[in-house]
Amino acid sequence: MTQTLMFAEMAPPPMLDFPAPLSEKYRPTRIADFAGLAEVKRVLAGFVYRPTDAGFLFCGPAGTGKTSMGLALASELGGFVHHITAGNCTVGAIRDVAFSCWYVCPAGFKRHIVLVDEADQMSQEAQLACLSYLDGTNTIPDCVWIFTANATGRLADRFLSRNRVLPFSTYGIQSDAAKMLERAWTEQTTAAAPNFARIIKEQNGNVRAALSTLDSRLDALRAYPTTQATESEGNA
Repeated sequence: MTQTLMFAEMAPPPMLDFPAPLSEKYRPTRIADFAGLAEVKRVLAGFVYRPTDAGFLFCGPAGTGKTSMGLALASELGGFVHHITAGNCTVGAIRDVAFSCWYVCPAGFKRHIVLVDEADQMSQEAQLACLSYLDGTNTIPDCVWIFTANATGRLADRFLSRNRVLPFSTYGIQSDAAKMLERAWTEQTTAAAPNFARIIKEQNGNVRAALSTLDSRLDALRAYPTTQATESEGNA
């Protein structure tokens, strides 16, 4: 249903057009574009080549690209995304999204993708509600389930066994991530660059946090360009 304002003068003022943070602007949109994650990328590239009804669990530290990879996989599969955000994966939410997935995808999409963030915060009841959709008992045709988690300790063995668990690690991420930071910096400013490898190391391989650090440095640079240029030269 479309809503129409009866009085134009009551329309809310336009929102300010804030630029997107670097973590959004440089979010990878293709599987091949992610920093590191060589084995994960190989597995998912093969899955895209021959997709099936399946469940995945992307498990690893924050900022390693789990949700972004889920969205990239959905895009390459031509999937319509049903996104259950962190903390909202209740039994009711599972049943509601499953009910929606029994219907044909909207025009232009090939399959349903259910993306559940922070699955390690799900209750035991919510995990149980997923089982029959993952083990062939009540599988929804043309549907892929993707769960993200920081750890598996709170997830039941029977839930884990019904998913393909892919570990997301910071191993091997430093070089690719540093190149991404360099690209982000040079596209934003001509000022002397900071030590990108150090930023990645200080953030323990968390690419999202590293990009946020660049955002903060760029904000400071706009306010105090001379001081920041001097500091950058000293930290190089």
